[in-house]
Amino acid sequence: MYDPARANPLNGNPLLTRSDLQKALLDLFQPLLPYFSEGGARVRLSASGAIFDHAAADLEGFARPLWGIVPFAAGGGDFPHWDLYRRGLTNGTDPDHPEYWGDVADRNQRLVELAAIGFALAMVPEHLWEPLGAAAKERAACYLLAAREWDYVDNNWKFFRVLVDLGLERIGIAFDRAKTVAYLDELEAFDIGEGWYRDGPVKRVDHYIPFAMHFYGLIYAVLAKGDEARCDRIRERAKRFAPDIRHWYGPDGASLAFGRSQTYRFAAGGFWAALAFADLDALPWGEIKGYYLRHIRYWSHLPICDRDGVLSVGYGYPNLLMSESYNSAGSPYWALKFFLALALPEEHPFWQAEEEEAPRFTKPVPLEKPGMVAMHTPGNNVVLSSGQEHDKMRGSNEKYAKFAYSTRYGFNIEANDRHFDAASFDNMIGFSDDGVHFRMRETLEEALIADDRLYSRWKPWSDVTVETWLVPANPWHLRIHRIDTPRDLLTIEGGFAIPRADFARDRSEEETGRAVWFGQRDVSAILDLGQAPRAGRAHVPIANTNLVVAKTNLPQLRGTVPAGRRVLVTAAFALPAGDAAGAALANPPQSPDLEDVERLFAERGRRVGAFDIG
Repeated sequence: MYDPARANPLNGNPLLTRSDLQKALLDLFQPLLPYFSEGGARVRLSASGAIFDHAAADLEGFARPLWGIVPFAAGGGDFPHWDLYRRGLTNGTDPDHPEYWGDVADRNQRLVELAAIGFALAMVPEHLWEPLGAAAKERAACYLLAAREWDYVDNNWKFFRVLVDLGLERIGIAFDRAKTVAYLDELEAFDIGEGWYRDGPVKRVDHYIPFAMHFYGLIYAVLAKGDEARCDRIRERAKRFAPDIRHWYGPDGASLAFGRSQTYRFAAGGFWAALAFADLDALPWGEIKGYYLRHIRYWSHLPICDRDGVLSVGYGYPNLLMSESYNSAGSPYWALKFFLALALPEEHPFWQAEEEEAPRFTKPVPLEKPGMVAMHTPGNNVVLSSGQEHDKMRGSNEKYAKFAYSTRYGFNIEANDRHFDAASFDNMIGFSDDGVHFRMRETLEEALIADDRLYSRWKPWSDVTVETWLVPANPWHLRIHRIDTPRDLLTIEGGFAIPRADFARDRSEEETGRAVWFGQRDVSAILDLGQAPRAGRAHVPIANTNLVVAKTNLPQLRGTVPAGRRVLVTAAFALPAGDAAGAALANPPQSPDLEDVERLFAERGRRVGAFDIG
């Protein structure tokens, strides 16, 4: 029988100390050993594929564990398999060997994975480089030098050349540093202020900002020589960023499920490790350590591995539905970036600090750059969102354009865009003009923030305009939709998806203007506060659509929007079952005055930073 606890190598580890994390790193690596090829250069974990070729995916499986192995070894840990990695590097860069990784090209996945090798050469050349023979060194150096001549994607990828260059510099290989400086300048140009970057020339900021832009930047700030002014800027941005990004972490350590690449899981905690690596006490060390350790403990209790302990593609459980086209079976091992703090000695203030609980925030916290408003609720952080978009991947609407995201409940991905009645629309409103196909918020025409309120204007069809205002009313939040349509539209709007128990043990209530699910551990409710209330429905979504749990329940409101102009007003919340949930149900919020809300935006509204691109 599949035992999810036994399959997770982190399970049972208290994850309280540096030695606990050293053990965790080795335990996560151990299940990979049977999958290394004879020559050591390739690690193939599954027959499933990604958008790139299998050789690149096999390199990914080989390289990504280095993000954890390298700091472990740099901090004095005894990694017993360096001979395997030296053999793999030797064979993978040899064009005449059957395990050759293949030639590199523009915007090629190999450019991504070679960054881990550059990191290893920069940090621990005595393990990976110095024992190699002269011929092996020459081939590996030529491969890395050739790779850095190609074009990298115009986003965080540009750090991958920088990391290779740090490695080449450490081992004494000459290269054209002008290319390094050019990419560093272009990466800095993604800065949008207050410690936030864009991940390229796009209208979105997601976990790539903490676990890529800041993570790699802080590694550069520690390892680079002779670039002090830039390193100071990188550090200052990270210091400013930390007080904002902490609102993306719930009281149980879960990070906000938002955006693409969620299968990297605890890579999100790598930002806290990078602060420590850079000796940057952007928050008190005890607070940083608390965010860091709570995060890995959260993941230790989830069935995130296959039967043999290999990390799966998925989030809270194995799930290809939520994955991206660039996720191979080796992709999840970017999670090992979490272990960067192992490079620090036990005596470092980060390790010596007493772990502290996260501070509590009773008022909503505006985050202007990402277009978000954070609300700290019991057991959960809810983030209202308007001002980001991505329309070029599966599930992009759900990953970037929902009205609210949660550290506790995650979000659902729609499994069938030709079955309107079965759709979840958790924290989203969906429209259909034929009862079969549907549209929801995707790209935006405008995105504004005013104090702790958000506004967006969007078009589900070219002739239908929706304006949406989001208003915090902790633990509830309010949504106002003003819809202009030339034809009647069916509409479904959802609340938060909560775990569903077996044997129909959950209880629901549904009536006009109201739907509530009472789960075993959580309560989720949605109310219609408008003048023509929609019908409440206790919906049961398609299995395996939620990121965190495989089966969910969620409350919905269903109705028809007639041709012309109609205003809908919705209130929603989800909380752990208990007194707080009961009090919220007994004290629903009042419908806000739309004229007052519009006046606020007219006087104080400003464009969301992530959306404000030329």
